[in-house]
Amino acid sequence: MKERFISQLSSPTTPDLCIRNQRNGRVVASRILPALESKSRRSGLLGYDSLPDGDAMVIAPTNAVHTWFMRFPIDLAFVDREGRVIKTCHTVKPWRIAAAFRAFAVIELNAGTLARSETMSGDRLELMPKAGI
Repeated sequence: MKERFISQLSSPTTPDLCIRNQRNGRVVASRILPALESKSRRSGLLGYDSLPDGDAMVIAPTNAVHTWFMRFPIDLAFVDREGRVIKTCHTVKPWRIAAAFRAFAVIELNAGTLARSETMSGDRLELMPKAGI
């Protein structure tokens, strides 16, 4: 099965993309940091002092992440291959582990982003060109 949600991120001709919640039309992230290969998946946001509002790291494939050694709390959206939100975790502090065993990818966001965008389990997130919003 093709991973439709992240397929645009791995394309060599990737346009400037954002993440939008299909249910309410809100932009969840206006800048995407893909972590699709082993090295970037392992490091994730480690070494970052913060994550600016509007930024998101998409880590795939994975169904679990940890916040060991992180310096700030984050929101997590675990999604399946179609971008459907399986589970959300709000304001996950450093030194925690989170998982959703049916997930294919996790989207890491600045703490508070999921609440502001009213993103919840069951929503479908989509990658779309910024010009399309």
